Amino acid sequence: MQWNILFFFNSVLLGVGLAMDAFSVSLANGLNEPHMSRRRMLGIAGVFAAFQALMPMTGWVCVHTIVQYFRAFEKLIPWIALALLGFIGGKMLIEGIRGGGDDDAAPGLGLGALLVQGVATSIDALSVGFTIAEYDRLMALVCSLIIAAVTLCICLGGLVLGRKFGMRLAGRAQILGGAILIFIGLEIFISSML
Repeated sequence: MQWNILFFFNSVLLGVGLAMDAFSVSLANGLNEPHMSRRRMLGIAGVFAAFQALMPMTGWVCVHTIVQYFRAFEKLIPWIALALLGFIGGKMLIEGIRGGGDDDAAPGLGLGALLVQGVATSIDALSVGFTIAEYDRLMALVCSLIIAAVTLCICLGGLVLGRKFGMRLAGRAQILGGAILIFIGLEIFISSML
C-alpha cells in the first residue's frame, strides 16, 4: 500500500464505521448525565478514541506475530461485547427504574464503567488489524490515529446530542440509555453471528 489519498479516505471510512458503536454509547452516556461538563465530555470521547486506536494496532501486531492465537479469540468478540454492554446497560436500567424521577441524583459514569464501555465498543476493531496487515508499521499507526480522530469527533457529537435530549427526557434518560447499551450489545452479537 502506498501513501495516497485513497489510504486517507479508507482510514476515515474505517473510523466512521468503527465509531458507530462508540457514538451510540456516547449518546447513552449523554442521556444519562445531561449536565456533563465539556471537559468530561472530552475525556469520555478521548477514552473511546484511544481504544479505537489501540485495538487496530493490537490486531495488526497479532497478524504479524501470533495470528493463530488471535483467530481463536476472534470468535469470542461478539460474546464479550454482549456481556459487557448488557451488564452496564442492565445496571443503568435497574438504577433508572429504582431511581424513578430523581433527575439530579443521576450518577456520573465511573472510570471502571467507562473503560469497560471503551473495550466493549472497540473490541471489533481488533479485526481491522487483519485488514490493515499489508500496511507497514508507520502506515498502520497513522491509520489507527485517523480512526481515533474520527471516533473522537463522532463521540463528542453523540455526547452533545445525548446531553441535549437528556435534559428534555429528565427521569427517563437513564432507562433509555441502558436500553440503548443493551440494544448495541445485541446488535454486535447478532450481526457477528449472521
